[in-house]
Amino acid sequence: MKKLKVDISVEESQAGAAERRAKGEFVRDVSGFRHAIGDPDFPAEPHRYHLFVALNCPWCHRVTLARNVLGLQDSITLDVAFPSRTGDDDPAGPNLWEFNPARLSTLTGAPLPECTAETGTGLSYRLVKQIYTAEGADEGSVPVLYDKKSKRIVNNESAEIIRALNEQTGALGSSIPDADRPDLYPNSHPLRAEIDALNANIYTKINNGAYKAGFSSDQAVYAAAFDAYFSMLAKLETRLASDGRPFLTGDSFTEADLRLFPTLYRHDPVYYLRMKLNGAKILDYPHLWRWLCRVYALPGVAQSNALVHCRQGYFGRSWNNTVPLGPFNPMTYPEAYNHPKLSTSN
Repeated sequence: MKKLKVDISVEESQAGAAERRAKGEFVRDVSGFRHAIGDPDFPAEPHRYHLFVALNCPWCHRVTLARNVLGLQDSITLDVAFPSRTGDDDPAGPNLWEFNPARLSTLTGAPLPECTAETGTGLSYRLVKQIYTAEGADEGSVPVLYDKKSKRIVNNESAEIIRALNEQTGALGSSIPDADRPDLYPNSHPLRAEIDALNANIYTKINNGAYKAGFSSDQAVYAAAFDAYFSMLAKLETRLASDGRPFLTGDSFTEADLRLFPTLYRHDPVYYLRMKLNGAKILDYPHLWRWLCRVYALPGVAQSNALVHCRQGYFGRSWNNTVPLGPFNPMTYPEAYNHPKLSTSN
């Protein structure tokens, strides 16, 4: 299996991972399946590929965003796992992603309409782990890009999946004409270098940084992650304010915007509490707030996720499994993202 060199914009270094975890640091695992659409075994064809996701997962959110903004909803099929994983009483064991459209949400008291059964393999698996076990792998994460024709996992690293979808969009059968479709990683060296630099900082300090803050049990690790997170938010606010640019690299929505969005989308209603990132809300950054609303208004973006899943998934894993009902001031979410002028600063 092809294995890529560690890229800090894609994955976390595993150097000393066991020791770091023992000291209380959250260290993200490395994804094991790293093929690309366009490899000889995985040609770019419409209706061949499938995605397994959970909507509370920000790494999955990257992938559903790319699928939607690139017009691949009709070409790449999708299954959605329940946002809370299995419990200790499950016969297969705890902490496993499951496809269970009948499972009740503790937040709503009803099934979540976005959840599906498993349809990609043709075997109606209940657990994501079973998809991996069929290939002799011991992983169980989402997202998973799956080849329905060869019955194989293509890739389970979100950064590489979105890059592949962008590179092969036309061949995969996008419903959006070439002239109207965004190019998330344009073939321009200066712009690619700018996107790469933003990706590295956004991944380390924002995307993965939120998890370092929320899931590390060492106070010093949490404090460092907290400081880096808000320092990076301030830099991004200044970047957008400097010339009124609509997106991070200028006039066009790119991969850098796509990779930032899932974390900021979750910040006010979820991460502010759950990840202990209560230094400020995105509402307190007027240019970032307007950027967040601008991205949310793009075609397909609002349909790429569901905050009910985020709230159920994150708070459902807290010690008492109780899901907060707010915030409702100044407005409930995600309705707030339709109001760019709502920011508390001017």
